[in-house]
Amino acid sequence: MSDIKVNNIQGLEGTHGPVVSGIATMSSVGAMTLPRGDTAYRGGRGRGVFGNGNHPSPGRTNIIEYITIASEGDSKDFGDLTAERRSAGACSSATRGLWGGGHPGPSDVIDYVTISATGNAFDFGNLTLARRSVTGTSNSTRGLFISGFTPGPIRQTLIDSITIASLGNASKFGDLSVACQASSACSSTTRGIIALGFIDPPGATTNAIEYITISTLGNSSDFGDLSVSRESAAGLSSPIRGLFGGGGDPETNLIEYVTIASLGDAIDFGDLTDARKSAATASNSIRGVFATGWDGSAGVDVIDYVTISTTGNAADFGDYSLTIDQVAGCSDSHGGLG
Repeated sequence: MSDIKVNNIQGLEGTHGPVVSGIATMSSVGAMTLPRGDTAYRGGRGRGVFGNGNHPSPGRTNIIEYITIASEGDSKDFGDLTAERRSAGACSSATRGLWGGGHPGPSDVIDYVTISATGNAFDFGNLTLARRSVTGTSNSTRGLFISGFTPGPIRQTLIDSITIASLGNASKFGDLSVACQASSACSSTTRGIIALGFIDPPGATTNAIEYITISTLGNSSDFGDLSVSRESAAGLSSPIRGLFGGGGDPETNLIEYVTIASLGDAIDFGDLTDARKSAATASNSIRGVFATGWDGSAGVDVIDYVTISTTGNAADFGDYSLTIDQVAGCSDSHGGLG
């Protein structure tokens, strides 16, 4: 058999490659495997998406911004959510990002976007209870909207569940052991980890961490404790490690981590580039990003990042388009997606 060695083949017009029709065969001393499955799951992942928030002017927003997690740079316009609000919760699969709840209202609205595209959000359904100061987490199939606040004031133990690939209203998953709001959460493919935040009486906070098994229905169980009681921390994860950054009053720059598959107290990781709470997060299996937040006097446009598998201080990633807080973030490659 003769060898054919070619650097480039073009059609007669010189503008494109040849078209192969009919049956084509090849032989090789190695092996070739063609890609399978939905193209959304084959490469191209690694996008963080952030939505809603509170800004001095124009106030509550419906803007969605995005970043590429593996690189550094400023956020870019993605589109708009269906309503202007703040204090929503967010969760995601490898294809869809969802935002649920928020203020004003409080709201029971759930919106969704296709993360790999850009454009405005669509209506997904409704939470079982309208509330704000919600947190979200997920694996590849199930999204959870956790805790929250309703007028009264009444803090909630409620955990809602949705199937991300479908449309429809949430159903009850279970309850936390303590009613709370401004909690924070992250996940592996099997477990959701929740740092509880504000509890009763008003103004009180807790350092308690609880966990749930995402594939089953049921109430949370004790996991361990943060080193400091605080609310409005920001949670993110790889498949192995969960991080909680910032939070508190006064605001802290502390980042702590847990090993998701085990039980135990959080361990010091490092520091954010500035002290703040109510940051939004996005992550892939390597890098975690903390975006925006409240520094004690105003919203900020800070985006910083850490390498999740190591310990150390955060580094500058870029800037958000607005000085803003109470944004909710998600990604197509976080720890809950493996």
